[in-house]
Amino acid sequence: MKNRRTFLKLSALSTAAIAIKPLQSLGKTSFIYNTKTNKPIVLSTWRFGLEANAAAWEVLKTGGRSLDAVEAGVRVPEGDPAERSVGYGGRPDRDGRVTLDACIMDEFSNIGSVACLEYIKHPISVARAVMEKTPHVMLVGEGALQFALAQGFRKENLLVEESEKEWKEWLKTTQYKPLANIENHDTIGMVAMDANGNLSGACTTSGMAFKMHGRVGDSPIIGAGLYVDNEVGAATATGQGEEVIRTAGSYLVVELMRQGKTPETACKEAVERIVKLQQRRNKNLKDIQIGFIALNKQGQYGAYCLQSGFNYAVYDTQGGNRLLDAAYYLKG
Repeated sequence: MKNRRTFLKLSALSTAAIAIKPLQSLGKTSFIYNTKTNKPIVLSTWRFGLEANAAAWEVLKTGGRSLDAVEAGVRVPEGDPAERSVGYGGRPDRDGRVTLDACIMDEFSNIGSVACLEYIKHPISVARAVMEKTPHVMLVGEGALQFALAQGFRKENLLVEESEKEWKEWLKTTQYKPLANIENHDTIGMVAMDANGNLSGACTTSGMAFKMHGRVGDSPIIGAGLYVDNEVGAATATGQGEEVIRTAGSYLVVELMRQGKTPETACKEAVERIVKLQQRRNKNLKDIQIGFIALNKQGQYGAYCLQSGFNYAVYDTQGGNRLLDAAYYLKG
């Protein structure tokens, strides 16, 4: 009888160990269900994410909603004329027109988006208005502008002097060769979890410098530039939007986290998916940059990119606001 009891006890322990083992892939802590969730927390792409995070944290630290935090956060680079890839001050298309793209998503899968929007400094707020005040998901071009004006947004010239000078210089050659990691075609993407454990995200950009008029990248496309699943996590992307769209990149990252991948591993696998497609199409990987950042429901975060040079900002109670370099695929 003693041997039987010993056998049953050992069997139960073995079963528990097997049950726990898959949870180890969710992060550094083995017993994930005993860990305290890291919240509130916000992360965003690139160096300007530091200032954006600071604005978002003002909402989060007082118990505010993650949706309000991400909108407040990305409005900072949108309104900065010195930032040349987002909002006011963004570089124009080849016709000299500044066109903006943005999307926003909350914990209930409510979504709003605008694309090819002109004359409005804060497209992220227009995207939120689309989400909250229309039966639609996306408005584009002239229709998006008409809606914005009807909602009280102010029409203004977004082409700053420095961007206009660069555009006129570009017209001398009209050579279209965006440089990876030069912020002429980058995005601010932000994801956050509030004190209640709810996730939201925002993504906004002026798109590639000197793009064809009407070109839209991944930033305003839910599932490509941004995706939030309040049961799993959130992700956002930056870089060459066309390649992110091909893989529904941010949605892919979230689904990989659903399978138990850590945020960084999920971002890495999404980048590797893009690498395979690029190689299949005989494209030079060194010509582009792709980066993902991700956050899961435990407050664990991570990032991964195609080549070195991509960084992202994280703000939480554990480490404050800091800039981190993302791991990358291309070595040497």
